[in-house]
Amino acid sequence: MIAGIDESGRGPWAGPVVAASVILPPNARIKELNDSKKLTPSQREKVFKKIQEIAIGIGIEAIEQGAIDEMNILHATHLAMRKALKKMDILPDLVLVDGLEVPAMGYPQRSIIKGDGKSASIAAASVIAKVTRDRIMLELSGKYPQYNFHKHKGYGTREHHLALIKYGPCEIHRKSFRPVQKLLKEVIVNG
Repeated sequence: MIAGIDESGRGPWAGPVVAASVILPPNARIKELNDSKKLTPSQREKVFKKIQEIAIGIGIEAIEQGAIDEMNILHATHLAMRKALKKMDILPDLVLVDGLEVPAMGYPQRSIIKGDGKSASIAAASVIAKVTRDRIMLELSGKYPQYNFHKHKGYGTREHHLALIKYGPCEIHRKSFRPVQKLLKEVIVNG
């Protein structure tokens, strides 16, 4: 049993980081399966549903902004990946990780640089993580409409930057991230 694991949301200024692990059946074929960044939102939704239908195992974990600020984004990502693996009903014999190895994984692992374009199970994990995180950000956009999270999903766009200047950070902004930190310092200095 080979699990692919990937994350979504390491770079945004707001919201959680989400990791997913997926075990696909041997020789599984999913039309349009690819790195989630190379798919349109509607393609991702279709592929997401297909993965849910055929996967042998899926685990998903979100680590919120507060924990990201406490431990840093790299440690939060690794924690999300380890927890996503533990949430699967079936245990993998090998874990394929997109990028670098994850410390204290607890399973044999192989890191694959740009793995979401080379491994079907990593690509599937990429799609599951991305769609899950996007759905979380859509929900949070309803709670914090002034930031338009439904458009940029918390990433550092010009629109997001202007909203931060106008409204200041909200509770889901990552206070340890430099652009948010800078604005918090300006608010303290300028009162």
